[in-house]
Amino acid sequence: MVFKRLLGSKNKGGPSIPLVVDTVIADEPVQPGGMLRGEVVLRAPDREVRVRDVKVKLVVNASPALGKDTEVDTESGDVFGIAYPGGAFTVGKGEEVRIPLRYRLKWETPVSEVHGERVEGVRLAAYTEVESEGIEDRTDSDPLHIAATPLHEAVLDAFAAAGYSCGSAQIDPLGHIPRAERQLSERQSFRLVDTLAVQGLPRPQHLEVTFVTNPVGAEIYVRKAALHQKEWARKPPYERYAAAHHEVGQRDFEADVNRWIEEVAALPDKREDPRLERVQYDLGSPREWAET
Repeated sequence: MVFKRLLGSKNKGGPSIPLVVDTVIADEPVQPGGMLRGEVVLRAPDREVRVRDVKVKLVVNASPALGKDTEVDTESGDVFGIAYPGGAFTVGKGEEVRIPLRYRLKWETPVSEVHGERVEGVRLAAYTEVESEGIEDRTDSDPLHIAATPLHEAVLDAFAAAGYSCGSAQIDPLGHIPRAERQLSERQSFRLVDTLAVQGLPRPQHLEVTFVTNPVGAEIYVRKAALHQKEWARKPPYERYAAAHHEVGQRDFEADVNRWIEEVAALPDKREDPRLERVQYDLGSPREWAET
C-alpha cells in the first residue's frame, strides 16, 4: 500500500490534515454492472483526528501515471461515479481505521480492458477525498481496471473475425446520444481498423462502435470513424442495432457484423443535414421532428 499524507488543499498554505490515507481496490477487474470492492485505510500518526466525510471518486480521462519523483496532476479527469464509504468518525492517535468500499458500477461505465488487454486511449482512475476540521484534501489517483462484458467482447470478436481489430477507444465527457436512455453523460467509442485491406471491397478503413449498455443488453451504434469530431450530430450517419446479454454464445454475431459492415459502408460519409436533433414546437403548425 502507498499512503499519502494529506496537506489540506482547500486551504492552501494553511494547516494540514494530520492523516495518511490509502485506497486499496481489489486487483481483479470488475465489469460494468458489477461491484467495485476495496477499502480506504486511514492513519493518524500524530494526534486524534475527527473525520467528517470520505468520498471515493471515479474518473475518466485521468492523468497518466508519472514517476515517484514527478508531481502527479490529480486534478484532471471527469467524475463518473462517487462512492461514500463512510464519514463522521474518529481516528485515534497512532490508530488505523479501515473502511470497506463497495460501489455498484453503472452498466454504462466505460471499460479499460478487453480480453485482459488494455484499451489504448482509455484512462480510468479513482481517488479519495477526505474532509476533516474544515479542510479537504485528496489522494493521488489510482488506476481502475474495468473489464468489458461478455457482450462487448462477443461483438468486438465478431468484428475482429471480419477483419476489424480494436485499435483504440475514446471517452467523451459530454457524450450526448439522441433518444438513448442513459445514466452517465460519458460516451465511449471504440475505433476499429480494417486489418485485411482487401482491394475492391466497398468497406470503410475505420469504424466507430459505441455501446449503450443496460441490464438487458446494449444498443450498438456503428458508423464510419470520426473520433476527432466530438459532437454526435456532426459525425457521419450511423446504424443502430440491439443485442442482449443472454444471446452471447447463442447468436451468430459474425453473420450480424458482416451485415452491419455492409449497411454502414452504404451510408454517406457526411450528414446531409448537420443540425442538432431537437423537437420544435409551433402553436400554429404540427410538431416537427428534425432527424439526425
